Amino acid sequence: MSTVLSVEKLKVYYRTEKGLVRAVDNVTFSINEEETIGLVGESGCGKSTLGSTLLKILPNNAIVEGKIFLNGEEIVSKPEKEMQKIRGVKVSMIFQDPMTSLNPIMKIEDHFIETILTHRPDLTRDEAMEMAIKALESVGIDKSRIRDYPFQFSGGMRQRVMIALAIVLNPVMLIADEPTTSLDVIVQAQILELLKDLKNKYKMSMLLITHDLGVVAEMADRIGVMYAGHLVELGKSEKIYYEPKHPYTKALLESIPNTNVEDRELRFIPGSPPDLVDPPKGCRFAPRCQKARKICWEKEPPIFDVDGTQVKCWIYEEGKGGTT
Repeated sequence: MSTVLSVEKLKVYYRTEKGLVRAVDNVTFSINEEETIGLVGESGCGKSTLGSTLLKILPNNAIVEGKIFLNGEEIVSKPEKEMQKIRGVKVSMIFQDPMTSLNPIMKIEDHFIETILTHRPDLTRDEAMEMAIKALESVGIDKSRIRDYPFQFSGGMRQRVMIALAIVLNPVMLIADEPTTSLDVIVQAQILELLKDLKNKYKMSMLLITHDLGVVAEMADRIGVMYAGHLVELGKSEKIYYEPKHPYTKALLESIPNTNVEDRELRFIPGSPPDLVDPPKGCRFAPRCQKARKICWEKEPPIFDVDGTQVKCWIYEEGKGGTT
């Protein structure tokens, strides 16, 4: 199975008045052909920054180090003009709030025509319209709605429009950043099922960014857990759920309300994530970890391979051979 996306020692820091915010710090992972990786963690842990970095749509105060390969092509060093040819064609993104992503004074057809003709100037407007209608119908929207404005759609329908825009040029990689955050549970389930069907139909790989562990359980082949800019655990979905290795992953799973277990108090993770301007010297989870040892406060842990799961934790130091 070939690798579609490869991220190597990626760092994304933001310049601020207080100092450098280490939003993503030395993250390495890859996504294979037609694979879905779910990226989970608390708010502010770097998930959305990571997704935006893959398209190079970061603000001007961002500093990026490391390498990103898309189908073997390194993109971190690419100038903006070349990235404009890659976005939408090879990699696309579905953003959290479709109402802020769609232009309120442009009809839906204009959003599609602009996107398609920007990347395919060889096409006529009629041909672009045919592609737009096909994309809309693939997400369950009738072609008669193509001349409507975004405000004429419900939240779920606007998200379907965003998904159609993301897939209209048939990219190999789809990044979905909290695609169901503002939707009710019924519509959320419909959108997730739609994403799953489209991924299989168009043979795409997907990075699904969310704080909802229930969403990734249904969608992801592998799950990555981020905490304070670090990727602290990465492994197959079943192993992450039934055999979590990192104390943070275990704490996240234990904090999910379970109506099937009687007389169990709702658990939570004490404390707050660290200030990423001045993170802890050692493990960033150490101040909140009940298993923290002396070394956890003094030295950042490497990545250990534990039964096929990548874990950034000193618990697995003995005989595991970690990598930085």
